[in-house]
Amino acid sequence: MMTALTNATIYTGEEKLTDKVLLLKDGKINAIINPDNIPANAVIIDCEGQNLAAGLIDLQIYGAGGKLFGGVPTVDALEQMEISLLAEGCTGFMATVATNSNDVVEQAIESAKAYRKKAKGNFLGLHLEGPYLNAKRKGAHPEKYIKKATLSEIKSWVEQAEGEIKIITIAAELQNQEVIDYLNDQGIIISNGHSDATFEEASGFFNKGVHAATHLFNAMPQMHHRNPGLIPAIFEQKPFTSIVADGIHVSFPMVKLAKRELEEKLFLITDAVTETSEGTYPHVFTGDKYTMPDGTLSGSCLSMLKAVQNCVEQVGISLEEALRMASFYPAQLIKKDHLIGKIKAGYSANLILFNKDFNVLSVFLCGVLHKIA
Repeated sequence: MMTALTNATIYTGEEKLTDKVLLLKDGKINAIINPDNIPANAVIIDCEGQNLAAGLIDLQIYGAGGKLFGGVPTVDALEQMEISLLAEGCTGFMATVATNSNDVVEQAIESAKAYRKKAKGNFLGLHLEGPYLNAKRKGAHPEKYIKKATLSEIKSWVEQAEGEIKIITIAAELQNQEVIDYLNDQGIIISNGHSDATFEEASGFFNKGVHAATHLFNAMPQMHHRNPGLIPAIFEQKPFTSIVADGIHVSFPMVKLAKRELEEKLFLITDAVTETSEGTYPHVFTGDKYTMPDGTLSGSCLSMLKAVQNCVEQVGISLEEALRMASFYPAQLIKKDHLIGKIKAGYSANLILFNKDFNVLSVFLCGVLHKIA
């Protein structure tokens, strides 16, 4: 069956189109055509003048809908994440596990493998944030679980995961080269985060085994004119770098600075959690953010579309570019930019329809319509 989406402003990831029709077929984007060329057998969906873009991709999120996968990593928590995030226009996400005991990490791996068999299509795999961090920059991560990586432990987790581990955040300055080399050989993206690396250390590992940086400005040394540290190294080396654009984890003037320095290498994440009293991370909702019980800032309450809206309305980034920060650039990092992250013939029909107030109206996942509003 062929579906024709009409009367939408289409943000393809390359250009903004009006007066065009988007054809979907067999779960993929078939073509972008003129209205006069709609096939006679197509099912027509009138988008009523709203905005149509590639589905959003969140590479760092811990839980949603009241279930914190990052703390209690069950199959049910993954299912709740898929349902909740799809309603927010997020058609791709990496379930993130923060620093925890080996038992919890291994439970997350087993849950991911089990859920893969029934996943709807927006679960992209696991992001392990820790436990191989620098305790000096632990943030909300419990120091008792932070440790240096060993090749034997990494190998055991990677082999157990059978491909489900996609990204791992580590403090690269503390790890042995054999660990970096092994992860790269396995095709796992290494992101430097919760790190106290010097400018010289970071300049030595970025783009030389470490190809990303985790939540810019958070859990890293701040810039100093006599001791530049990690942030100027990120600006100079320009790895793919995530940022939490909520105005709380990072102020909007600093998001603007980061965008000016990193351009197309800066991408959006939510770093979002959900309120819970279970497990190692009892997040408390304070109205605009989450904290640990002692008041330490933890995860955000962002959605990906809210992050896009903030970039447009608070930072002055164009809507076209803010959408790329939430879709195409994350797809590039995980090397799926030939399949997702754009509206282009042959790509998966993962789409978000939203209005001028940034409310999600409908989502297409592999061509299947999910009406939200």
